[in-house]
Amino acid sequence: MDAQDSLFGADPAPVPAATPVDAPLAERLRPRTLAEVAGQAHLLGPGKPLRVAFESSHLHSMILWGPPGVGKTTLARLMAGAVDADFIVLSAVLAGVKDIRDAVERAKATRRAGRATIVFVDEVHRFNKAQQDAFLPHVESGLFTFIGATTENPSFEVNSALLSRATVHVLKPLQPEDLGALLQRAQALLQAPALADAARDRLIAHADGDARRLMNAYENVARLALDKGAALIDEALLEQALGEQLRRYDKGGDQFYDAISALHKSVRGSDPDAALYWLVRMLDGGVDPRYVSRRLLRMASEDIGLADPRALQLAVSAAEVYERLGTPEGELALAQATVYLAMAPKSNAVYSAWNAVRELVRTDGTRPVPEHLRNAPTRLMKQLGHGQGYRYAHDEPDGFAAGERYLPEGLSRTRFYEPVPRGLELRIGERLAELRAANERARKP
Repeated sequence: MDAQDSLFGADPAPVPAATPVDAPLAERLRPRTLAEVAGQAHLLGPGKPLRVAFESSHLHSMILWGPPGVGKTTLARLMAGAVDADFIVLSAVLAGVKDIRDAVERAKATRRAGRATIVFVDEVHRFNKAQQDAFLPHVESGLFTFIGATTENPSFEVNSALLSRATVHVLKPLQPEDLGALLQRAQALLQAPALADAARDRLIAHADGDARRLMNAYENVARLALDKGAALIDEALLEQALGEQLRRYDKGGDQFYDAISALHKSVRGSDPDAALYWLVRMLDGGVDPRYVSRRLLRMASEDIGLADPRALQLAVSAAEVYERLGTPEGELALAQATVYLAMAPKSNAVYSAWNAVRELVRTDGTRPVPEHLRNAPTRLMKQLGHGQGYRYAHDEPDGFAAGERYLPEGLSRTRFYEPVPRGLELRIGERLAELRAANERARKP
């Protein structure tokens, strides 16, 4: 049987001979064929990118981007087996430039022996620019195939030069059905008691798409069940083995920014249920509630604005309440503000006007302040005409100097703020229309 037959085989031995029986369960169940790989059908299904690469034995330099426990290292190992390549593993947490040089020398010796080399860099985002640059000439020359694994967005964490020489493949968290299949294999291997349905579902939820997390948790509870002679693994046994259920949450990476994006868009979309869900997800995952309160203030200004000025007031109050009460009591005030913001009438009119003015100021020349608007604290300034012709609005009928111009020359008819016909801005829009009409009448010759 050749290497590819072994790679694509569907019925390997349960435990590789080279894997010690006392190794962690996750290592003992590490896939040795593509048939054993859980999930990633978008990359490994028939005709998909990595499946084609495996079948053709023509591998390319790549970066595998995905959360922990989804098979990045496993796929790299399988690729090396598919082409019978020397597999060099570097951990960016521990390795330095010297280790990279050693890997290069080993790859040169391997090539002289007529074999290919794959250099696998785990946590590649932890390498600095100089360390990442050290790979470039050897990737370009084809000395070895480079495979980097990262949990962080490579667009931000990997040098553009290295990124341009490698294809990024995105791995997804494992689905419940994938994790369920892994549990069946693990149960058969350990000969552990059966899992109650509720315990199985809770264990899969605890894993949160991470196969390694699932295997580590299941091994703990299975060992406890075997020691106790339990006939069934139920929720009580699961809680005894695992303690308080924890969830994986990436406070500084893409999950963090994706979750706050989902919260913001749920508020903007006036969906209080979704907004509360993402709020709890973030707080449950360990996000600083003060950060959440700052984002609520931003939402009140950006997406509600003058359609309901009370939204900003309530967001400020919620932030103050949290500072006084802390967690968990103060989090309820954040929830209250979140629901109010979601249900408030929406307007980005001020936000749009602000951005339009900023862009104009950035690209336009420095226009002089009109003479009648200039300050005139001295006799000289008054003699120069500063402030002459200015109309004091409070002395005008209805407190409005109809026809007066306040923008610089050439911009007098420019409009930035356009209220939306919702909430308080409906009335603001009506008043603004009246004032603009009065200006037009006054300015007619």
